This record gives sequence, structure tokens and C-alpha cells, in this order.
Amino acid sequence: MSRSGIGYDSHRLATGRRLVIGGVRIPNDQGLEGHSDADVLAHAMIDALLGAAGLGDIGDHFPDSDELWRDADSIVLLGAVVAMLLEHGLAIVNVDCTVVMEAPKLAPHRQAIRERLAQALGIEVGRVNVKASTGEGIGFVGRGEGVAALAIANIRDAG
Repeated sequence: MSRSGIGYDSHRLATGRRLVIGGVRIPNDQGLEGHSDADVLAHAMIDALLGAAGLGDIGDHFPDSDELWRDADSIVLLGAVVAMLLEHGLAIVNVDCTVVMEAPKLAPHRQAIRERLAQALGIEVGRVNVKASTGEGIGFVGRGEGVAALAIANIRDAG
């Protein structure tokens, strides 16, 4: 049986933080504000996978009220979710995502992000798609105040 899940996340840009998207550090004078490393793409991917599996959301498993997750590497959290899926007899078919931000440009980092996500997900890079868009000057993304990400995950019963 095939299942799909959708994930969404957004974080405010802040001075003094690292910008990490899909497990890849991207040079920028601002990073994303959050309890963990605020990797907006990994967070959206986590929610997509958990949603597809019917296992709740990121806040259920890694609440921002728990100091254990402060400054956590979101790729490690993604790996923990992949392990949960395997424990439930589920396998990842493919993932597709879009990062929405004004700057910096994501294109030079897209392949590295695909490879990092594929590694964390335990699937071939050809089953990981990463797209980029802007806010066209509209809303918090368009004003350069933050970054958003959307993801869809397709999973199936393993075996």
C-alpha cells in the first residue's frame, strides 16, 4: 500500500545563526532562528514522512519545550524518523520539496542538499527532488524576513 504525506515549516531569519538547509550549511550573514538548528527543509521533510506514516508531527517527537533538542542537528532527527518508519514496516519511495526564500540562491547548493537528504533517508539521490522558489517580494519570505519549505513524501509497506 502506498501512502503520501505533506510537510510545511517556516523560520525567521536571524543574525548570529548558521543557515542550514537540508543538512547543508549555506554561507549567509543570517541563519534561521529556532530551538534546534532550524533546518526548515529537514523539518518539512520530517513532517511529510510522519504524516505519511500516520505518526503525528515533529512536535510530538521532538518538542521545542524539551532542552534535549536545543541546537539539535535536524538531519539526525530526520534519521530518527526514518528509523521509526522502518520499525513500522514502512519504506520511503521518494520525496519532493520546495524551499522558498529570497536569498541566497539555492541553486549552487541543490545537489549537495539532494545528496545529504538521500543519505539521511537511506534512498538513492534520484528519488530526492529539491526545488527553489522566491516570494516575489510578497509576505515574510518576499520581504527577506524568513524561509519556508514544503515537502511531500511517498512511502509504502516494506517487503
